[in-house]
Amino acid sequence: MALTKDYKRTVLDRIQRDPKFARALYAEALNSLLEGETSEGLSMLRDLVHAKITFKALAAETGFGEKALHRMLSRRGNPRSQNLFAITRALRQDLGVTPRVVVQTP
Repeated sequence: MALTKDYKRTVLDRIQRDPKFARALYAEALNSLLEGETSEGLSMLRDLVHAKITFKALAAETGFGEKALHRMLSRRGNPRSQNLFAITRALRQDLGVTPRVVVQTP
């Protein structure tokens, strides 16, 4: 099911006005990537970039071109791990968060 622009706009607006929501979305994006749900994780990272730091600022910070970043974070994107870590680092710094891994045993 395709998302409507109204829904996307609602998410982007909430990211901009609610730092707690933005941090929770960042955590969920990382969890999705770690669980192999790549397209969902990249989609959430893309929303964060759109709403928080812009692709232009991300390009300046990471040294990647804007078009390359758009391709990497597309639903079918396949960024190299080094590139993905550069993107998540830039977002982490912008959001002011320090991620940590917690391993839970079944």
